[in-house]
Amino acid sequence: MTAERTSGGRQFGVLFGGGGSRVEGLNVLQAGKPSPASSPRLFVSDFFDFTIYLDADEAVIRQWYIERFLDLRRTAFQDPRAYFHRHCRLTDAEAARIAQGIWERINMVNLRDNILPTRSRARLILSKREDHAIDQVWLRKL
Repeated sequence: MTAERTSGGRQFGVLFGGGGSRVEGLNVLQAGKPSPASSPRLFVSDFFDFTIYLDADEAVIRQWYIERFLDLRRTAFQDPRAYFHRHCRLTDAEAARIAQGIWERINMVNLRDNILPTRSRARLILSKREDHAIDQVWLRKL
């Protein structure tokens, strides 16, 4: 089962046993709001054997988002049915400015408020450089 990441920002994949199935997405590591002390709370991640969080510096993620926006402007945005079709004819500078604004208003806020707080729930954190190479690995002991 696979759910694709649709938002900018940090990403992770979740692996679980029983045939090597994989689940990817942002919400699986979220813990939600605390419940009353008398009732234990289960989270989606409680049902996975192993979780991986792919990490990178915020400035790098922002740059990846802007580059992806520019690439999509030349490809998927060309489709008149695409949500972002209105951006397909912008200059590179205009498109980069729009992407920066979307990053600041939506994706950066989501990264800081919803994604970063889930990092500590992962068993393995892989940190990526600007070129997407993994440069650090952290394995949490349980």
